[in-house]
Amino acid sequence: MTDSVLSADVERKAAPGPRPKGPLVWRDMDQQELDAAYDQSKYAANQAQVQERRLVASARARAVLGEPLRLAYGAGAIEQLDVYRTTRANAPVNVFIHGGAWRNGRSADFAYLAETFVRAGAHSVILDFTNIDAAGGNLMTMAKQVRSAVAWVYKNAASFGGDPSRLHVSGHSSGGHLAGTVVAADWRKDFGLPGDVVKGALLCSGMYDLEPVRLSHRSNYVKFTDEIEQELSALRHLDRIACPLIVGYGTCETPEFQRQARDFAAAVAAAGKPVQLLVGEGYNHFEMLETLGNPYGLLGRAALAQMGIPSV
Repeated sequence: MTDSVLSADVERKAAPGPRPKGPLVWRDMDQQELDAAYDQSKYAANQAQVQERRLVASARARAVLGEPLRLAYGAGAIEQLDVYRTTRANAPVNVFIHGGAWRNGRSADFAYLAETFVRAGAHSVILDFTNIDAAGGNLMTMAKQVRSAVAWVYKNAASFGGDPSRLHVSGHSSGGHLAGTVVAADWRKDFGLPGDVVKGALLCSGMYDLEPVRLSHRSNYVKFTDEIEQELSALRHLDRIACPLIVGYGTCETPEFQRQARDFAAAVAAAGKPVQLLVGEGYNHFEMLETLGNPYGLLGRAALAQMGIPSV
């Protein structure tokens, strides 16, 4: 037997076989598969490069648009928001809620998204809010903050030239989840505001039912409870949704994020509510957000159309 044949035989014997599947945790997934399905880095090898592009683009946008108005919507140091103003009077407003696995990100990191709206004649508001670690694992704290921020914008839009009757919300990833909690908020009960505070929302690559998320590795840093799972799962509060929705996802995202989007959009439609499902062919989780920063991108064009603003 030659050395090459012997080496190949040894490699075949040493090669590991298929990983034994463990007990099912969610649908047809064992724990390892479910954990991977809620970890976008497993499905996006270029995550670092996309994030680098985002930071460079945001710095460029701030240089072009100027530094935003920095306004407080609450008493906490982090409870502030950035307002990038358009020149049009009484303009519509888009409020963006960023993602980052509930753990990362600041409003300044997403300034590049503002140009899409400002150039088209709308104000862009980008929220800051606490992260899950600073909140002691309490996701309700974050949801209350973003809901309070949207309520503040509704009440104070006129102070920066905005039209409170044309308030829209957008969110991506864990920000898509939080945006879902905004459109499913009980505005009358919790804030004494009209039920249709939000006139339209774009939810991209988010989570709308927290049951499988609670079963995943994310429970290591999120202190899920039955109350949090129930209240902060937009899928379970379809009756509260009072505005048209756009739900988007990329075909290169994790299988669970794709399923969450499809199931949520289908449930909204079945409830008789207006919803549009956008599928980004060939886009991963992080690349999908970049299309919101382009007036001709998949999400950018859709967001402007929802707001009644032409993209040209």
